[in-house]
Amino acid sequence: MTFSIGIDYGTSSGRVFLVDTSNGNIISSYIKEYEHGTISETLNGQELPHHYFLQNADDYVDILEKGVKYVLEDSQVAANDVIGIGIDFTSCTIVFLDKEFNPLHNHSDLIDNPHAYVKLWKHHGAQEEATYMKKISEKYNQSWIQYYGHNVSSEWMIPKILEVKRLAPEILTRSAYIMEAGDYLVSLLTGKNTRSNCGIGFKGFYNEQDGFNYDFFKAVDSELPDIIKSKCEAPVVKIGESAGKLTKQFQQLWGLSNKVEVSPFIIDAHSGVLGVGAIKQGEFTSVIGTSTCHLLLDSKQEPIPAITGSVKDAIIPNMYAYEAGQPAVGDLFNYSAKMAPKAIVDKANEKNISVLEYLEVLASNIDIEKQHVTVMDWHNGNRSILSDSLLTGSIMGLTLTTPYEMIHRAYIEATAFGTKMILQQFENNNIDIHTVYAAGGIPMKSKLLIDIYANVLNKPIVVIDASNATALGAAMLGAYVGGAYKSVKETVMTMKQPVYYRKQPDPNKVKQYERLFERYQAIHDLLGKSYPSYTYI
Repeated sequence: MTFSIGIDYGTSSGRVFLVDTSNGNIISSYIKEYEHGTISETLNGQELPHHYFLQNADDYVDILEKGVKYVLEDSQVAANDVIGIGIDFTSCTIVFLDKEFNPLHNHSDLIDNPHAYVKLWKHHGAQEEATYMKKISEKYNQSWIQYYGHNVSSEWMIPKILEVKRLAPEILTRSAYIMEAGDYLVSLLTGKNTRSNCGIGFKGFYNEQDGFNYDFFKAVDSELPDIIKSKCEAPVVKIGESAGKLTKQFQQLWGLSNKVEVSPFIIDAHSGVLGVGAIKQGEFTSVIGTSTCHLLLDSKQEPIPAITGSVKDAIIPNMYAYEAGQPAVGDLFNYSAKMAPKAIVDKANEKNISVLEYLEVLASNIDIEKQHVTVMDWHNGNRSILSDSLLTGSIMGLTLTTPYEMIHRAYIEATAFGTKMILQQFENNNIDIHTVYAAGGIPMKSKLLIDIYANVLNKPIVVIDASNATALGAAMLGAYVGGAYKSVKETVMTMKQPVYYRKQPDPNKVKQYERLFERYQAIHDLLGKSYPSYTYI
């Protein structure tokens, strides 16, 4: 019997799982919220812009060291039976490091500088840079951008680096390395400065054939090529390959053998595709959490407008992985619960359930044909298909008698409508989809959400019995590079978790939702395309 370790870094916490490679069963787990949380309002008393989302990289190392130690001690497995480690991470989450691989925010003179800290995936301070890069790509007719949906996101690595160059050039001067947080941890574990093709391919304008597009970078900023060459270039390791063996330091820390292999980091949502086993063409995976990342695999690469990228070998070898996403989903539902009227909060407390659970009970009793509220789910901007992080949310159709639970239901429906906009974008560009997989904790908890998604998308929804599919996917990669299986596909099909339940669309509800979707799409195009610079509340 052998075991692998999957380490999942989410937006607010980290999870370490010890997994049986023979069946994917979780033997032991460790979950901890980041000690410093997400730094979004103030930094050491200094007020931050509303679109800043930062973190402290020490929290990641803390979870890594303590979490692995805990699951090994808790399980009492033999050290020689642990064969591999895999890591998944939110992306694009960028770390700035000195020559000793220490995060710059640990320098005493930089602790008050927000640009020395980790720029979390949803940090949107680089919208100005992203917009400019998009304009330059159009001016110079850059054909490669068609595989990034003809868009540049403020969430990606290069815009964030340019943001630092504009606002805090001293940080660039003092940075020896700039990389994804997932690459940072893999580099620590292996003692090698490496990059994952998944992270740098989707978020760094890098492709296997041509590398970085330095001609384009030079057109954007004459100094940018030198910055990328000196601080971002490193050997690129594909998903399915080993990034290297565990260093002696970590072997001694955890009591592991010198045979443990480490997989390159995989983007968290992409890891979820492996965890649920949705690795066939036509299977569309929605990893639903704080945000939602939509992914699918296909044997061909199509230039699909308004998605966030397609990269070969980034999830399964010899297949193109496609990505699109929505930046506020679980965040949106939590916001709704936070804004709930006191009467609903009091009733939830009386029933000894969460406000979110009680809102779902109330919202489930609303007939589709009576729904007159439409929400634009842009409370954290729009990733796909509009690619505008400055868009804001809106609520349409309120009356003096609208119950709050109808608004909450409209929030859920809005995320389903946004998903449909994305799904149609694929189907209209020669990518067939027949089944939707729903992964993450939210789909397992919310039957209302799954019912709405099945009928809005008019597709069968498969909910997997694995709220930790992303960590399991990382463990699968650890198992594969450790030698447990002959292929990534075999690893996935053996270790994937069982189906929790399936939901088929109801023809009557499908028809009712077509009307509501038409209204959503009309408002979406009006506010998102015709008047995108306006702010609606």
